[in-house]
Amino acid sequence: MGSTRFPGKPLASILGESMLHWVVRNSVDAVGASRTFVASCDAEIIDAANSMGVRGVTTSPSHDRASDRTHEAVEILVSEGVSVKNVLMLQGDEPTIQPEDIRMGIEILKKKGENTIVNLMGEISDRDEWENPNTIKVVVGEDGSALYFSRSPIPHGLQSPPVEAYKQVCAIGFTLPALRLFSSLNPSPLEVAESVDMLRWLTYGHPIAMVKINARTHPVDVPSDIAVVEEILSKSHINGG
Repeated sequence: MGSTRFPGKPLASILGESMLHWVVRNSVDAVGASRTFVASCDAEIIDAANSMGVRGVTTSPSHDRASDRTHEAVEILVSEGVSVKNVLMLQGDEPTIQPEDIRMGIEILKKKGENTIVNLMGEISDRDEWENPNTIKVVVGEDGSALYFSRSPIPHGLQSPPVEAYKQVCAIGFTLPALRLFSSLNPSPLEVAESVDMLRWLTYGHPIAMVKINARTHPVDVPSDIAVVEEILSKSHINGG
């Protein structure tokens, strides 16, 4: 709720429903209400989650990274006896990630090793998106693993986006051991400089498997993003999504 670029954005209205509603609905459609949890330090969000029929988990207000907040929430659930093997973290400002892509990320995660992180990525649509610092760009190696994430246009020096330029889609899968290891590591200078969670994992030498999706997505970082998201969701509804 304290977003500096868009205060109160988790409950901002999108097509007559809160942004949180869309994220929760996508998760419930993918894995069911009993496997959907909302982690937040804000009472308004916890109350909204509970009213939607999913569990709100209250976490510390001290977290700078969504991954560390997710870790705290998971440990709370485990301490209560909830069985957890794999976790897919959906950031609350990504209301356009489709349920089928959530399921795909989970299925790929299940096939990987114990200390595995999987991250969805999508194609960058135009130059404005490529140059936008709110868009987290990712460069991927031949084996499909992430080489680097940046808010700057990468690869540097190109006058326009490369034929295949990719952005991070903030649906990030962790095995439970990977999530615990991630949270035990000290934040890296690159992570702090770019404000990107996944650079902590790369800095310590761990791979991140990137999974390409074809659906168009758009996060909500500033109020003007609402119109873009409403267009995407409207077209998805018309097309049966």
